[in-house]
Amino acid sequence: MTAQFNHTIIASTNTVQMAEFYLDLLEAHSEPGWGPFSNISLDGGVMLQFATPPIEFPPQHYAFLLSEDHFDRAYRKICDAGLEHWADPQRKQPGMINHEHGGRGVYLLDPSGHYLELLTKPYLPFSG
Repeated sequence: MTAQFNHTIIASTNTVQMAEFYLDLLEAHSEPGWGPFSNISLDGGVMLQFATPPIEFPPQHYAFLLSEDHFDRAYRKICDAGLEHWADPQRKQPGMINHEHGGRGVYLLDPSGHYLELLTKPYLPFSG
């Protein structure tokens, strides 16, 4: 068995706001927090922990694979909230989605300025 991804800490300007944003958009599960962490979990046992670091942080990129139905719901939330979004990571195609890799995808910024990608087909086929 290869290693499995378990959790990551996402640098946040407001941990509660970030947890709520991801919880809603990803239809994740709320988890108890501790110390500086606001926590949520995704199916498959992956936990996202939101914490405010003591230093300024550069934006990161986080991509999430969604079902077609979940993508529809998430994209509707993005549009209803008036969130800027793009079909491409260079942000040259505003207000659009892409149809790369046989699926659909969209890019947006989360409340802390990280680059968020939602897609319906993985870039590589599952080999597990």
